[in-house]
Amino acid sequence: MSKPFFKILRNATVYAPENLGQKDILIAGEKIAAVGENLPSLPDYNCEEIDLTGCSLMPGFIDGHVHLIGGGGEGGYATRTPEIQLSQITTSGVTTVCGLMGTDGVTRHDESLLAKVRGLEDEGITAWMYSGSYELPTPTITGGVRRDIIIIDKVIGAGEVALSDHRSAQPTCQAYRELAAEARVGGMLSGKAGVINMHVGDGKDCLKYLYEITENGEIPKTQFLPTHINRNPWLFEDGIKWAKDGGIMDITSGIGGPDEEKAVKPSTAAKRALDAGVPAANITMSSDGNGSMPIFDAEGNTIGVGVASEITMFTELRDMIRDEGIDPSVAIGFVTSNVARVLKLSTKGHVEAGFDADFVVVDGDFKLNQVWARGQEMVKDGAPIVFGTFEHHR
Repeated sequence: MSKPFFKILRNATVYAPENLGQKDILIAGEKIAAVGENLPSLPDYNCEEIDLTGCSLMPGFIDGHVHLIGGGGEGGYATRTPEIQLSQITTSGVTTVCGLMGTDGVTRHDESLLAKVRGLEDEGITAWMYSGSYELPTPTITGGVRRDIIIIDKVIGAGEVALSDHRSAQPTCQAYRELAAEARVGGMLSGKAGVINMHVGDGKDCLKYLYEITENGEIPKTQFLPTHINRNPWLFEDGIKWAKDGGIMDITSGIGGPDEEKAVKPSTAAKRALDAGVPAANITMSSDGNGSMPIFDAEGNTIGVGVASEITMFTELRDMIRDEGIDPSVAIGFVTSNVARVLKLSTKGHVEAGFDADFVVVDGDFKLNQVWARGQEMVKDGAPIVFGTFEHHR
């Protein structure tokens, strides 16, 4: 028998991300067909029904910063992280990813990233990418950021471009300004976001160049998406000011572990930003998943390295709600609807008829139960049931 085209998820408490209360959801193929109470059964069709009583359902997470083909290399060739696998993504509650490169734009290539994006789409999730890497001029596929965004369907912006970091190309403010103009026009002509994902390092200048560009010209603050904003106290305070002035601050869920003394824990950063008056709509969260986590000494030498995990998206969302007391609808928006708006992903981030059937289902203890991507159940009882092409599984 073929897989059911229709499915009904019943009796879940739905966060769309706003709290809708207990609802049923009708899935037709890859889309949400209806959300309502006591939706009728479809006895004349091969319709699967799943009872989610006692569970909460929210949109699938959108991770706007993932090193899909690996990252790192700052400690030498052996420290280049490997490609991510499908189940690493889905078991983190993530159903949409935006891939990028990092420090290394020489041995890693945008063409390879595009191939990985298309492969993940074939395996069942939704994937996009940024064009470029840390340096300026930044590598592209067609010869220019504007052309990449316009011509290549999966390219939605540029990045991650390094700022206030010893690993950047140390470009001038004008070079950043010109890149922003290219990305902005590319986005306008293609109907895409055209944003620049800005890797912000530990440098004392923080967001200085971004202020110079947006306050002395025509480029709006929303053209930039500065990330890793919680990596140290001085950058975090500058990020709060930026977001209160109308920009977006992207908190990195993979920063702030017990070995990172300078960093602000992501869930705490979200609460502090809200308490400081940052509009909730101006906060997003991404994982930096599968990127390297290099440790540098005072001279900038690499003395250790780890790999960031996407699961921090899920654990920090839980901590925002349970430990920091952030309203669930607000916290969920940081990893769903806010990201969809900033990246102009028109069918993502909401549980609503006509949107993609991407869901995260948790039990009463906020333990991951199910993950659905484009109408297909990818994770069941917390374990993956759909695997990538080359994953070894039983």
